[in-house]
Amino acid sequence: MRYLFISDLHLQPERPDITRAFLHCLDTRAREADELYILGDFFEVWLGDDEQSPLANEVINALAKLSGTGTRIYVMHGNRDFLLGRRFCRAAGCTLLPDPHIVQINGEQVLLMHGDSLCTDDLAYMKMRRLLRNPVSLFVLRNLSLAQRRKIGRKLRNESREQTRQKPSDITDVNLGQVAETMRRHGVRTLIHGHTHRPAIHQLVIDGKPAQRIVLGDWDTAGWCLKVDENGYRLESFPLT
Repeated sequence: MRYLFISDLHLQPERPDITRAFLHCLDTRAREADELYILGDFFEVWLGDDEQSPLANEVINALAKLSGTGTRIYVMHGNRDFLLGRRFCRAAGCTLLPDPHIVQINGEQVLLMHGDSLCTDDLAYMKMRRLLRNPVSLFVLRNLSLAQRRKIGRKLRNESREQTRQKPSDITDVNLGQVAETMRRHGVRTLIHGHTHRPAIHQLVIDGKPAQRIVLGDWDTAGWCLKVDENGYRLESFPLT
């Protein structure tokens, strides 16, 4: 089995270079994989499956084309696109995963997450996350008009940018104690996540045993993917052009 993991593309009309690189990735690297996993923040913002745009349609058609070749596609919510829903997945031929989710790879249980829930030192963000992911809040958001959701989305993005500029970098990274506790709770030795935009493979020791945390890169100055096969894990970057 061959696996491909990506996250944090933040697809948006203002960055056509990232969209082109993603479509090229689908036609090349993803076609070589049996399973493609997109671990959140696929879009810079997703206000609901009822919002139609040329970008969304292009992405949906490209994913459906790849799915039609036999590659299984899985998508996880991020903090930017947690309103992405079943209508999108049906049209794109992909499966929406819960966060966290365990997958079997090469005989090993591997934990997949977007990663934002591990950033427990960022108290303001965690408070906002709990509010927005509350089932009542989700129900209200999904039943607002598209215009209202756009207004809320703009406000949240502006606030997020301002707060991120003001926060120390260690606050916006994962809490290592939370990482260890999460891996221990799920009984895994490998964790794959995105969100922090700090791509790396970290070797860990948890309860006296070796473990690893693999952080996917964000698509900004380069594209990033994690390839996994019988030979192991390879984190790769590539130009967007």
